[in-house]
Amino acid sequence: MTSNLSRLFQKYEMLLSEIGRVFRRVRETHCDGVRCQPGCTDCCYAVFELFPIEAAYLSYHFHQRLKRKERREVLRRAEKALLEITGVREGIRDKESEALQMAEARIRCPLLSDQGHCLLYEYRPITCRLYGIPTAIRGAGHTCGKSGFDKGKVYPTVNLDLIHEKLFTLSVELWGAHDYRQVYEEARKLVPVSLALKMSR
Repeated sequence: MTSNLSRLFQKYEMLLSEIGRVFRRVRETHCDGVRCQPGCTDCCYAVFELFPIEAAYLSYHFHQRLKRKERREVLRRAEKALLEITGVREGIRDKESEALQMAEARIRCPLLSDQGHCLLYEYRPITCRLYGIPTAIRGAGHTCGKSGFDKGKVYPTVNLDLIHEKLFTLSVELWGAHDYRQVYEEARKLVPVSLALKMSR
């Protein structure tokens, strides 16, 4: 790993630590609402995309932490997941509701083992880390379908727009090219977990 990449990963891990503290604080104050527990894999079937810095971090640890046999099996599942994601997208006719329809899709994360646990749990993306508590993006609130948070009530809510700004800034640093316009566009390209795992080291 280059020194620059190591530095960026350290910054990203500081953000992950902050996210972890937020999750624990909400769980401690709203234990009836947060129902995350070992064995629950609801978030492992959610379809979401990663910023480049997240994709690079996940890909790096995928190659570093898993054995070759495990990687081959994960990549086999990743190919299947990508086909399923493509199928869902091709079936969407109303582009205005594309985000909602993708959010409703249920596709297994390739990192979910047959035994029901995440193979890279310690290095999982931010979306996975926040799944069980209330979040909001562009003013719209979201909660896990298995949570105990009641509709209409006010709860501590994580503003994902602010987190996405931080991820975008780190992604711009990741590219580090001289053409800022190109860097800006590249840093906004989001990819699903399945594609991130296929990235080279």
